[in-house]
Amino acid sequence: MSDLSEYIKNFQNVRMLIIGDVMLDEFIYGKVERISPEAPVPVIRLKSEKKMLGGAGNVALNAAALKVNTSFIGLIGNDEAGLTVNKLFEETSINKHLFKLKDYPTIIKKRYIAGNAQLLRADKEEKFPDVAGIINRLEKIFVKFLKKADVILLSDYNKGTLTKEVCQMIIKNANLAGIKVIVDPKGQDYTKYNGAFLVKPNLKEFSESTGVKFNTESPLFKEELKEAAKIFFASYQVQNLVVTLSEKGMACFSRENADNMVHVPTIAKEVFDVSGAGDTSLAVLGATFALNAPQITALTLANAASGIAVSKLGTASVTPEELTEALNEEEKNTPSSGVITLEQAVNIREKLRKVGKTAGFTNGCFDCLHLGHLHSFKEAKKECDVLFVGINSDTSVKRLKGPARPLQDEQTRAGLLSALKLIDYVIIFDEDTALPLIEALKPDVIAKEGYELKDWPEARLVIKQGGRAVTLKRLEGYSTTSMVERIKNHD
Repeated sequence: MSDLSEYIKNFQNVRMLIIGDVMLDEFIYGKVERISPEAPVPVIRLKSEKKMLGGAGNVALNAAALKVNTSFIGLIGNDEAGLTVNKLFEETSINKHLFKLKDYPTIIKKRYIAGNAQLLRADKEEKFPDVAGIINRLEKIFVKFLKKADVILLSDYNKGTLTKEVCQMIIKNANLAGIKVIVDPKGQDYTKYNGAFLVKPNLKEFSESTGVKFNTESPLFKEELKEAAKIFFASYQVQNLVVTLSEKGMACFSRENADNMVHVPTIAKEVFDVSGAGDTSLAVLGATFALNAPQITALTLANAASGIAVSKLGTASVTPEELTEALNEEEKNTPSSGVITLEQAVNIREKLRKVGKTAGFTNGCFDCLHLGHLHSFKEAKKECDVLFVGINSDTSVKRLKGPARPLQDEQTRAGLLSALKLIDYVIIFDEDTALPLIEALKPDVIAKEGYELKDWPEARLVIKQGGRAVTLKRLEGYSTTSMVERIKNHD
C-alpha cells in the first residue's frame, strides 16, 4: 500500500490538461409514492435540484478533487446553460478556456432520481457544428496550455469537439513536447486517435472498434481479449490500450507485447449509480501515468476509484483520502505474514500482481530446520519481493518419507518457518507435490536447490505459466536425514 499511497500523495504535483465535450448535468431529486392514473408510470414529487459539470467537465471535476492542478478547454453555447457551465467552472480551482458558439444550445443531461434509483434521463443536445472555423484559435490556446501540462486527457463524447482534425492537432503537438495523451474514445474509427499514448474504451466500444464479439462468461474470454488487442494495434497507431470490463475490472495491453495482458479485478462495491465512473477512472489513469507509474499501479488506482464512484449517487468525484482509505480497507483483510490457506495466498498473489511486485515460491518438508534451509531461503528471497513457502503436511510427509517421519508436526514446522524474516507466507499442502499450489498461485519465480529442470515438474509448470525457475546452489553437509543419522549414532 505504501507505494500506492505515495502516488496518491503526488497527484498534487501533476498538471493535467483536459479537452472534450462539456455538458450541464442536472439532477432532480424527489420521492415516488404512487403510480400515475393517466399512465402506468411513477409520479415523482420534486424536492430538490442540483446542477453540475458533466461530460468532459466531470473528468475535470474528478481531477481537481484528486488535488491535481487541472486545466480545461471546451466548447459551450452562448445561452443560459452555457453561462451556468461557465459559472460552475469559476466555482472550482480549474483553469479553463471555453469557446462560445452562437446559435448552438449547450448540451444538458437531466436526471430524475427517487431514493437511490435513477428513474429517467432527458437529454437536450445537438452535435456541435463543424469546428474547422475555430481550429486555428483552438490550436493557439492549446499550445499555450500545453506549456504547463504534464499529461493531456481527451474526453470524447462524440458531440463535435474532438474531430479527427482537432485530435490529430493535439496529439502531434503533444508528442513533439513529450507529453502523454490519454483518450476516452467514442465511435468506431479510432484512427483519429493515432499517435496517442493510451486509449481507454469500454468492452462494448472495444468490440465495435475491432469487430470482435465477446462472451464475458466464456473460459476463453481472456484469450478473446488478447486476440482483439492484436487486431486493435494492427488497426490503430496507439501505444497502450485499457479496456474497462465493468464488474470484471480492467485489462491493459501494450503495443510492444499484446500477448501480455495486465488484468485487475474489480473491488466489490454496492452499486448505486454508474454515472461518471468512466470519468473517474480516466482522471486517475491520467494522474498516475503522468507520474510514470507502471501499468499495474495505474490500473489498480483507477479501478479502486471507479469502485468508490459507483457506490455514490450521481456523477460523484473521488478524493485522495477516499482512495487511500479504500485501498487501506482492502489491505486490512490481507495477512501481512504467517501461515495461510491457499485461498488467502491466491488473494495475496493478485494484490502483489496489481502493484507490480514479484512472488517467489519454494517448497519442502523442512522437518528439522537447519543451516542449509536458511541458506536456501536467503537465496530464494533474493529472487523476489515476497516469498511463499509450501510445506508438506504430516500425512504427505509419511507417504514420502515413511511412517517414522515427520519428527515435528506440520503446525510446529509451519510456525518455525513463519517466524523467519526471510519468509513472508507459509502454506501447508496435503498432496505429494506442490503442483496444485503452483497452478493456483502462479508465482513469478520458483527457487530450489539441487534439481535439474527435467526432474523438476514444478519448475516446468512455473515456466509454462510465464515465470522463471532458479536452481539454487546447495550448502553441502546439511540435511534432515544426515542430522537424524548423526543423532542415532550419537545415542
